[in-house]
Amino acid sequence: MIDPKHPPIAREGFPFIALFAAGAVVGWFVWCPLGILFAALTLFALYFFRDPDRQVPDRDDIVLCPADGRIVRIVQLERGLHLDQPVQLVSIFMNVFNVHVNRMPLACTVKAHHYHPGKFVNAALDKASTENERSSLILESEAGDKIEMVQVAGLIARRIVNKADAGSRWQMGSRYGLIRFGSRVDLYLPPDWAVNVTLGEKTTAGQTIIASIPKQS
Repeated sequence: MIDPKHPPIAREGFPFIALFAAGAVVGWFVWCPLGILFAALTLFALYFFRDPDRQVPDRDDIVLCPADGRIVRIVQLERGLHLDQPVQLVSIFMNVFNVHVNRMPLACTVKAHHYHPGKFVNAALDKASTENERSSLILESEAGDKIEMVQVAGLIARRIVNKADAGSRWQMGSRYGLIRFGSRVDLYLPPDWAVNVTLGEKTTAGQTIIASIPKQS
């Protein structure tokens, strides 16, 4: 799937921006401080839902970061949430100041989509991966490898947007969804893929290389 042209603001933010802007206009005439409050909310919504273009590397041997944020967990596990195989879990935490548009980490086909209702604990905590509301995708690379990518809701985040249906094909770096307002994305990777990030490292969606894929023998 070719990533189409996008406006600099994610479309999912338009209703919020319009609502806050209307409140600013009405508030200005009703009570000036109220108008100022809604004007500030309008500016915050414009900032939060920003969707900058990214220069995506033209490579097939890497996994790109799906989210802006910070690496909060790297651990080996016996299995993923829906992958019955050993995996490496890499977690990216997004605060309210990060870009929240999520991108595909590699060229792939979506094999399955799983939604799980759950809690809304702080997304920076390890238990958020298994206890929070989440939307999981099983992705198959062009070489036939499978990974799992999970959007996890957070303490404030109460809305996960996922546009990747089972059976759809995606290019590396394509925009596929977002989470409002502060959350995390988990990647469950094969154990032999070399993770290239470290705990605490800041990431940029569609540009930071999360892992390297070994060449097929």
